[in-house]
Amino acid sequence: MSKKKAFALRVNEDMLKAIEKWAADEFRSTNGQIEWMLMQSLKDAKRTPLKSKKNPKNE
Repeated sequence: MSKKKAFALRVNEDMLKAIEKWAADEFRSTNGQIEWMLMQSLKDAKRTPLKSKKNPKNE
């Protein structure tokens, strides 16, 4: 599994409420919903991150 990095995200209150509602409807956390939304946007734009191959020396 890839390493996750935390960062602050500022969104307006109405947008956050809409995301929270959507997340609840999909049985996801708000954070999980935002991650899913970002990945969908990357897929739509054909910019999905490449999976890096692990270096055998570092396993």
